[in-house]
Amino acid sequence: MYYVRLGWSGVKVSQFCLGTWHLPRLDLVDEFGVRRVDVDAAIKIMKKAYDEGINCIDTANRYHGAMALADLNHVGNSERVVGQFLKTVDRESVIVATKVGGQMAPWPNGEGLSRKHVRWQIKESLRRLGTSYVDLYQIHFPDPNTPKIEVLRTLSWLVEQGLVNYIGLSNHPAHDIVEFMELAEGRGLEAPVSIQELYNIIDRGIEEDKISVARRYGLAILVYSPLAQGVLTGKYVNFNEGKWTIPGGSRATYADYVKRYFTDRNLKLIIELNEMAKSKGVSLTQLALAWLIGMQERLGVTIIPIIGATRMEQLEDNLGSINVKLSQDDFNRIDELTRTGGAK
Repeated sequence: MYYVRLGWSGVKVSQFCLGTWHLPRLDLVDEFGVRRVDVDAAIKIMKKAYDEGINCIDTANRYHGAMALADLNHVGNSERVVGQFLKTVDRESVIVATKVGGQMAPWPNGEGLSRKHVRWQIKESLRRLGTSYVDLYQIHFPDPNTPKIEVLRTLSWLVEQGLVNYIGLSNHPAHDIVEFMELAEGRGLEAPVSIQELYNIIDRGIEEDKISVARRYGLAILVYSPLAQGVLTGKYVNFNEGKWTIPGGSRATYADYVKRYFTDRNLKLIIELNEMAKSKGVSLTQLALAWLIGMQERLGVTIIPIIGATRMEQLEDNLGSINVKLSQDDFNRIDELTRTGGAK
């Protein structure tokens, strides 16, 4: 493992961050009929990642771990699981990232980025995580009903109180990122150090505008869905028959939006990428993650893929990408494939 700076800050984070949106599941269901998270298996994976040098773990107050979109009966569960993991290690050795903004209660101020909601939710997240502070507190989604100055003043207060070390943005349009950065500088408020965005070989939309914004302001990019919800592992493709398939128990069985990737263009792309991976003696997963890591130098920004794993072998496969080096010809070939065979 090697380490990079978290944006313009001085803190060092591992090249990979471990995500907790999708955790190992048990066959048992709760009183609502929802599959339970296999907490013991999840913590074993977290400890293995930690032992391999991953010092960053990303979660959110909205995450459950076994539901694609958690309802109000299940929010907060992933933070509780992370909290159990934190009891097994030195808290100061871990960079804990979580998020705020999504709905956490049915009442009018049960979501959003108002001072009332954020101050309430930081306390709730700290309680679930079993810690006194969060390293990176990220705005999960834009809130058009709360002025950005209120958001920044509230987050700056959290930093001043020692409840949060750094702040970040997630899923914001480029113009919002610019406005937050300029407002922070102009008012002497805490400025974000990172943005969290969807980015992978198939989904390259942030290259159109957000990459240049991140480079301009020295923001790190935490990348979610680096494997396109598992599509870039190849598990959804029957390579012998050249068609899509959905394995039992996979994410696509309960998260319908995974199926948006199941297009003829993407099928062609995955088959071509798999052949490239085989020619290099690596897995498709490792090729996809090595591409992301290599894009840092090409784009001039820090890129931190958020990897997830429900089985130990998945984690080990992901970690193997650290040692995969792609040539300029490889990058050019992938550029060509995504222009002709990938999703738009």
